[in-house]
Amino acid sequence: MDKTVSSAKEALVRAGLKDGMTLMAGGFGLCGIPENLILAIRELGAKDLTFISNNAGVDDFGLGLLLQTKQIRKMISSYVGENATFEQQFLSGELEVELTPQGTLAERIRAGGAGIPAFFTPTGYGTLVAEGKEVREFGGRHYVLETALTADISIVKAHTADKAGNLVYRKAARNFNPMMATAGKVTIAEVERIVEIGEIDPDHVHTPGIYVNMVVLGTFEKRIENRTTRSA
Repeated sequence: MDKTVSSAKEALVRAGLKDGMTLMAGGFGLCGIPENLILAIRELGAKDLTFISNNAGVDDFGLGLLLQTKQIRKMISSYVGENATFEQQFLSGELEVELTPQGTLAERIRAGGAGIPAFFTPTGYGTLVAEGKEVREFGGRHYVLETALTADISIVKAHTADKAGNLVYRKAARNFNPMMATAGKVTIAEVERIVEIGEIDPDHVHTPGIYVNMVVLGTFEKRIENRTTRSA
């Protein structure tokens, strides 16, 4: 089955993007983020969205573009330190925020993709993270109950896909993208190159095509969040 789609906008329309949906967006900082799909969501104008993402990009790139247009109602994230728009909207009460420890966020997403509704973790016990959550003791240690996360649509970025949707990621793009690809009711992958079925060694596949509904060929800016250099 050929899962390639001509554009990010067409893929989102096919996925049924509408107001009030929950979406997952992969990547780490500005590395491995689905740039083209984020821009298409902005163009389509869907609002009141909940986004599950490690962070919210920066003011003028990544999910920050959707914060600018106030299309995001709620963020479930672990790090938000580089986005002044995020800070302003949160402090003013315009944006609902659920902060989650990074490892817990990753496991909540993985659990959602695996069909595990909840799990216990020691992370966050005795802190604000545990407020209102069930706590149990196992082996003399306290654990907090965390629920799994799933999404109506997962948007992920990979380096290579074949036409059947098998994905290969590069380096930092393997942060959050693979697990999010399994946790969406519909998963759209934007990639740098598309090859024929059989051209990817099965041992090199990171996300099997069974999890991917559509593949889009994208063009990428690959912006560096904080460029650090030294003199020669």
